[in-house]
Amino acid sequence: MTEHEASIAAPTTGDLQLDERASLQRIAGLSTELTDITEVEYRQLRLERVVLVGVWTSGTAAQAHANMAELAALAETAGSEVLDAIIQRRSSPDAATYIGSGKAGELREVVVASGADTVIADGELTPAQLNALEKIVKVKVVDRTALILDIFAQHATSREGKAQVSLAQMEYMLPRLRGWGESMSRQAGGRAGSNGGVGLRGPGETKIETDRRRIRERMAKLRREIRSMKTARTVKRLERHRSGVPAITVVGYTNAGKSSLVNAMTGSGMLVQDALFATLDPTTRRARLDDGREVVFTDTVGFVRHLPTQLIEAFRSTLEEVADADLLIHVVDGSEAFPLDQVAAVRTVLGEVLEANGSVPPPELLVVNKVDAMTPLARTELAAALPGAVFVSARTGAGLAELFERIRAEVGRHDVEMLVNVPFDRGDVVSRIHADGEVCSAEHHETGTMMRVRVPAALAGELEEFGRHSG
Repeated sequence: MTEHEASIAAPTTGDLQLDERASLQRIAGLSTELTDITEVEYRQLRLERVVLVGVWTSGTAAQAHANMAELAALAETAGSEVLDAIIQRRSSPDAATYIGSGKAGELREVVVASGADTVIADGELTPAQLNALEKIVKVKVVDRTALILDIFAQHATSREGKAQVSLAQMEYMLPRLRGWGESMSRQAGGRAGSNGGVGLRGPGETKIETDRRRIRERMAKLRREIRSMKTARTVKRLERHRSGVPAITVVGYTNAGKSSLVNAMTGSGMLVQDALFATLDPTTRRARLDDGREVVFTDTVGFVRHLPTQLIEAFRSTLEEVADADLLIHVVDGSEAFPLDQVAAVRTVLGEVLEANGSVPPPELLVVNKVDAMTPLARTELAAALPGAVFVSARTGAGLAELFERIRAEVGRHDVEMLVNVPFDRGDVVSRIHADGEVCSAEHHETGTMMRVRVPAALAGELEEFGRHSG
């Protein structure tokens, strides 16, 4: 077997992750849920057969249908089978039941007719709305936030990612703990009708209060763990900054093809899957541009319309990679029906993250991916709407040369041009210049090598002893 054949045959990390995900599949009908949902405070999602419901408050009918299609994709990513979907035109969601009592009755009929065991609402329901809707439809009701949290829980692989998802789930769960009858209101501590002694007098906590206290204690522990992990990642990031290697962070809507694009640019084997939120943990890869300069690409979690606030908070430390980037590559799926809506959604979330960190937004380079799946008309319209965007296909490689040229120009905007004379015994300095900068010309003299170079500002400071800024 040749070396090339061996490299093709060897499975990448992404291949192994795909195999692991494919090895565990949910089987319809094998639910372990209690029959009486009112006895359950918070159910883990075991989605099998679902009906979707949404409220259309603004925008066109096509946009409303696209939103429901995205909800269906989210549900399928979580492992469910979508049976039906209904949507209601309202000025705002009903405060009591989200869709109104009449529509809730129709939803119950759809659930019975389809044999569904779960209803997924395209919005974040209040605890009261969740409770009221479940009483009418008589099956489990899940909102969009819980659905996204479930997907994140399935896909998190790193210790930090799992901790952040757990924290987000608990923040969501805490106000939604509920129960009926003796199962939840029974009291702990003290013996009924007797004096239990010091510390045991009185009724003590109800079960709900006990659960809330335990959840708060667990949340405090998770926050401490995440803070300690953040410190380790900050040290690594500072080391990259000191090295002078430009940091490029890839962001974009979920399933826009970010990981595929990073793979195409770096030749790495990251997980690539046609599913929402395939990447949750930031993945960093080094690459060399055509001028020899080394850069670092970081692939981040995908954004989505109305990303739950709990997740923005929980993943803020992870998304600090965005704030510290020298360049943001914002990947857009050109084959989507409403790509501009996705661009707006990503920029909204990025704005929240950067504002929370008090950071100045880094330069942004828009990259429209999947051009091989676009019509000429759609490409023309998008080019007019997104001036300056680069059109590429991670699958075919089209446009990657232009993308590299744009990246080289962007990361080199603050480069310093210098004339340096490097002694022959300082080969380490010459190697550093070639790795992190660009050599425009070089001449050998008796005292060393005279070089005209373009280098990052950080490296220029280190080279001061060998030369001067070029005029």
